[in-house]
Amino acid sequence: MEVTQDLSFITLIGNASVLVQLVMGLLLFVSLLSWWYIFQKMFAVRLTTKQSVIFEQAFWSHDDLEVLYRNALSSRENAGSLERIFAAGFEEFKKLKRKSGMDVSAVMDGTRRAMRATYQREMDHLESHLSFLATVGSVSPYVGLFGTVWGIMNAFRGLANVGQATLAHVAPGIAEALVATAMGLFAAIPAVVAYNRYAHEIDRLSTRFESFMEEFSNVLQRQP
Repeated sequence: MEVTQDLSFITLIGNASVLVQLVMGLLLFVSLLSWWYIFQKMFAVRLTTKQSVIFEQAFWSHDDLEVLYRNALSSRENAGSLERIFAAGFEEFKKLKRKSGMDVSAVMDGTRRAMRATYQREMDHLESHLSFLATVGSVSPYVGLFGTVWGIMNAFRGLANVGQATLAHVAPGIAEALVATAMGLFAAIPAVVAYNRYAHEIDRLSTRFESFMEEFSNVLQRQP
């Protein structure tokens, strides 16, 4: 058999020890799962940003908040995060305004609390699985390195039974072990890049939501 055949990628994985193969399998599974979450998060962030822009344009172009509120209720299933925050705040504002004896500050405090609760739920949804990507990005290289160290240990233990060690004896075992490090990096790099990008975009959405809540509170305070 030629050396190039012995050192092919599939052959290296097949000839690796059981523990190294388990490490490679784990890294492959984690990599596929992280890619699933990466695409899932990409579509969720894009959709939320688009819905927020559309609702902000509708909010500042309408003078009747009641119409916006009814539209939000009628499309609750497809409403965006910002629209749900608005609906929760306006609904609480209407309930508190109907109660007699409540001053403006108490009404606005209750309205802000309702918006804040919905805001937290929306942020929890947007930030879901980000911690998984961060964990994959930080841990995968070490898991791959563990597989590499174990594989190299086995390679050198195998050389103990060889009278004269040559490159042909050493290369396959070391190459098998290094595949685990390569797979660890393959799993970690996309996860780190995606985590940094989506964490930044979600922070921008969080700032946008908080700014809207303050502006909406000011609009409500001017209501008769």
